[in-house]
Amino acid sequence: MRIALGVEYDGTAYNGWQRQRNGTGVQTVVERALAKVADAQVEVVCAGRTDAGVHAEAQVVHFDSTARRSRRSWVLGVNSNLPPDISARWAEFVADDFDARYSATSRTYRYLILNRPTRSALYRDRAWWIHRPLDELRMRDAAVHLRGEHDFSAFRAAGCQALTPNREVFDLTVERRAEWLVVTVRANAFLQHMVRNIVGVLVAIGAGDEEAGWAGEVLESRDRTRGGVAAPAHGLTLIEVRYPGGAGIRAPATSMLVPLPRP
Repeated sequence: MRIALGVEYDGTAYNGWQRQRNGTGVQTVVERALAKVADAQVEVVCAGRTDAGVHAEAQVVHFDSTARRSRRSWVLGVNSNLPPDISARWAEFVADDFDARYSATSRTYRYLILNRPTRSALYRDRAWWIHRPLDELRMRDAAVHLRGEHDFSAFRAAGCQALTPNREVFDLTVERRAEWLVVTVRANAFLQHMVRNIVGVLVAIGAGDEEAGWAGEVLESRDRTRGGVAAPAHGLTLIEVRYPGGAGIRAPATSMLVPLPRP
């Protein structure tokens, strides 16, 4: 039987999603917890491999098991064996050909920026603190250049192992909420560090270091060295994974990991 599981986690203490030779990946902790419920070894496949320090409120994984458990039993059982910074939100029985990674039609990430003169004690592991004033209108103008299907070589990590740099960005928005800036990116898939590199470019433009058109110039260059610094990992959260209507996923609607204040 194939089961899909919705997982949220605070990535602060982990070396990314994947199993690690040195350090601990979220995958290892989830698989150990599932193995106790299934009474057998379990291997999971995820929708998006998040980096060290990156969070998720809507990660989706699938695994196969001969154990007969109800949806509720899978969720409660695995949660009783997980640490406080990882939690299963839902479980669903899916078709044998469902694949959490390859069946997905899009993923959505949110990047959170705290834009004020003083740092935050409460959001230190959830947002990138930038004390320089940022112009969100300039950032929105820049975002236009990055929507659509492109070669995103200039926004991929040097060690990225993706077979092609081509990705389609369906939506890229910049929203200000008082002292907070929220950058939301939805695409068919992402290259390693792609969102963090996009945010780094947008911030340079918002700070006035570059013009809005620079985002397009970086994109066209296909040269990572043209793009400047990557945004820190801790401001990034995987907030949604979408599947075709026939995939059998009936996950609850996602909620904001950090409840952002309104003006």
